[in-house]
Amino acid sequence: MKKAVNKFTLSLITTAILAAPTVFAGETEHGKGITQALSDSTVNVELRARYEGVDQDGIDKDASAATLKSRITIKTGSYNNFSMGLEVDKVDALVDDYNSKKNGNSQYPVVADPQGTDVNQAYIKYANDGFSTVVGRQRILHNNQRFVGGVGWRQNEQTYDGVRAQYKADAFSVDYSYIQNINDITANNVKGDFHLVNANYNINKAHNISGFAYLLDYDAIEQYKNSSSTVGALYKGKFGKFLVNASLASQSDNGDNPMNYSAMYINAEAGYNFGPVTVLGGYELLGSDNGVGFNTPLATKHKFNGWADKFLGTPSEGLQDVYLTAKGKVSGVKWSATYHDFSSDVDSIDFGSELNLVATYQINKNYGVLVKAANYGEGDDGVSPTDTNKIWLQLTAKF
Repeated sequence: MKKAVNKFTLSLITTAILAAPTVFAGETEHGKGITQALSDSTVNVELRARYEGVDQDGIDKDASAATLKSRITIKTGSYNNFSMGLEVDKVDALVDDYNSKKNGNSQYPVVADPQGTDVNQAYIKYANDGFSTVVGRQRILHNNQRFVGGVGWRQNEQTYDGVRAQYKADAFSVDYSYIQNINDITANNVKGDFHLVNANYNINKAHNISGFAYLLDYDAIEQYKNSSSTVGALYKGKFGKFLVNASLASQSDNGDNPMNYSAMYINAEAGYNFGPVTVLGGYELLGSDNGVGFNTPLATKHKFNGWADKFLGTPSEGLQDVYLTAKGKVSGVKWSATYHDFSSDVDSIDFGSELNLVATYQINKNYGVLVKAANYGEGDDGVSPTDTNKIWLQLTAKF
């Protein structure tokens, strides 16, 4: 029943968005406001071509994925505080020697960019005097995306079907979403009851704190292990050229999760801006309890614990990540290098290490290029992931 309701709601919203110009044109009483709303509407096109190569021990064939994401985004102007948006993505595989998790090419390593066309966003929005609410399929990004994000690195983005309400007054803001479906990066519809809460306070320009709570209750039996309750806080601060970030959270089982556990999350970072180079060191713990690791199923996981994506799922023994990053900009080229050392929270397992390198260059306001690499080396034999090398070449165009 939920599935039918969600499909009907999405179809209704999409139809309303596409029909909006006709409806507006039929209005005469408020013609000026309608005309202004139409003139304020925007249409944007984005193209992202990417090559991803993967060499992974234990899999005989190397992956070669050449994909193209084509995106069109339509946003209407505001009329009586209401506006609408529609965003459609199309992913084409120009070279498909890879396992997309959809194409059946299991002889290759995974590159989670399946072909297909997807309604990425389709929503109606109301905004007035610091308050806004969005109904429909939408993008939701909380804080640094460690707990709720869009996985924007992948060609098909993760978006959410539901209702979101936000309120902002001066330095304080609060954000609540009730989600019934997650449209994930492989175009699966993941059903459940998901409550996402985030509150933010800007102490001043240099210091910010956030509190969050995420109650996840999945419908499918195979997803029960991800049903959890997470409560935590995040701090970001600057002391002149010193940078400090810290986060603490607690997670326990929720809903129909058959495992009884209570695990901790800790992240602490400190850095210094030397001018041309910023150096940042950090420690992240995804703890373990009763054989269950702290899990962040809605996160943009590619940002954390290495770009080789060896720890998208937290090991049952938990995960400790000690990392060091150096980044800067030379002649318009932004660059970054990060080294990770991985180990378990319990049982003293060496989970290996990884080196990540990236360089980006914005040619002009429309075109950009990226080169990126990840080298993961395995740790204790038989219990850690296998050696993996990845490389990416990417071109973007936005109009």
